[in-house]
Amino acid sequence: MVDVFEQVEEDLRSDRYSRMARRWLPIVGGVLALALALALAWWGWDTWQTSQANKASVAYDRGMEALQANNVTGADSAFAEAAKVGNGAYKALALSQQAGLALQRNDKDGAVRLLEQAAKASRDPLLSDQASLKAVFLLMEGRIDAATFADIQKRLEPLTKEGRPLRAFAQEALALAQLQMGQTQPARAAFVQLQLGQDVPEQVRQRAQAAIDTIDTGIAPALPQIVGGMDAIPPTSSLTPEQRGQAPAASATPAAPAQ
Repeated sequence: MVDVFEQVEEDLRSDRYSRMARRWLPIVGGVLALALALALAWWGWDTWQTSQANKASVAYDRGMEALQANNVTGADSAFAEAAKVGNGAYKALALSQQAGLALQRNDKDGAVRLLEQAAKASRDPLLSDQASLKAVFLLMEGRIDAATFADIQKRLEPLTKEGRPLRAFAQEALALAQLQMGQTQPARAAFVQLQLGQDVPEQVRQRAQAAIDTIDTGIAPALPQIVGGMDAIPPTSSLTPEQRGQAPAASATPAAPAQ
């Protein structure tokens, strides 16, 4: 009798396992198939990204070589290719180089547009903020009106926030724009803050002192020289570790657009 009960119990257990298998095996199989598909998709995407980055690297290097050989057309074509196929870093660098070439053609508006695209291309704040600052410097050339000042202020304010890699340069640019608009006291207060601030690059500190002296002595003609001195944003290697952030290892700081 005990053997009969054990046989019945075993049959019931086997039947229960069979029902569970019929119910769950398709679900488990589907989950495994989905996981495999996602893994293959990620592998394919990563492989494609690496391939595109390599193509962009080759094109960017070709553009730099063309620049050194004074082959402007070839350089522009190579940078355009790098911007088209590259990741955010290479796209930002290539677009910034194209902006420099646009300035050589006296196409200031085109250069500003290219720098705006470069600023949006990369999530690295060092690259994006650098492109944004260069665009602002171009907008600040010559006399600026109220509309241009409002545009400059809108572009610079995000770059002046705590933790941005080129914060001091953005604060300096905003103070100079204020000075150009005749907002002397706010500009002077900003220059004093830069002159006394922590982690301010020495060249910015010196220009801030020069600007303060200009305001205090009323030597307005000195302003264009101060603005001109700002155009050379330092390369990444000259920034402090706090300012530097994490620049792409394969990237090089683009040359400042020719004035």
